[in-house]
Amino acid sequence: MKIYKAYIFRMYPNDYQKEIINKSFGISRFIYNHFLEEKIKEYKDTKKSKSAYEQIKEIPSLNIEYPFLKEVDSCLLRCSIFDLDNAYNRFFKSNFGYPKFKKKGVHDSYKTNNIVSTYKGKEYNSIRLELKNKLITLPKLKELKIRGYRNKIINGKIKSAVIRRESTKYYVSVLVEENIVVPIIKI
Repeated sequence: MKIYKAYIFRMYPNDYQKEIINKSFGISRFIYNHFLEEKIKEYKDTKKSKSAYEQIKEIPSLNIEYPFLKEVDSCLLRCSIFDLDNAYNRFFKSNFGYPKFKKKGVHDSYKTNNIVSTYKGKEYNSIRLELKNKLITLPKLKELKIRGYRNKIINGKIKSAVIRRESTKYYVSVLVEENIVVPIIKI
């Protein structure tokens, strides 16, 4: 049986990495707010709104209009759009509140997905976790020092990571898909 488990680590980025992380927070908010505003205008005009996949197709034109979007991980752009789409779906399916614009200082986090690729028979991951060396590798940030779990082995596939800031401390939450064996109980 597959389960999803999150592991939270405190990160210790250097000054350059802090700058990239803070830019990523801002760009994640920018993308979310930009497409939320677009959805609001479109819904007022046509009573319909674009899907997340249609909005993702607009990212290349946004990269031309706003060149600073190229400075951060491309996965966080898509993840921000999917977060907005999830908020919209929750609003229409159940009576959750209408999606609100994200504010600086309140919404200091972003999500990135693990991209797995193979080249010449070797597998490469965009997010790697080395607990023995107390390091995590994230897209655009390279290696970061971490502190957290005492166990040295995490069995499973890394799916995504959420980077967040609380006060002056930085944290990363890594989502891992693990296989567990469920014992059969005979009655």
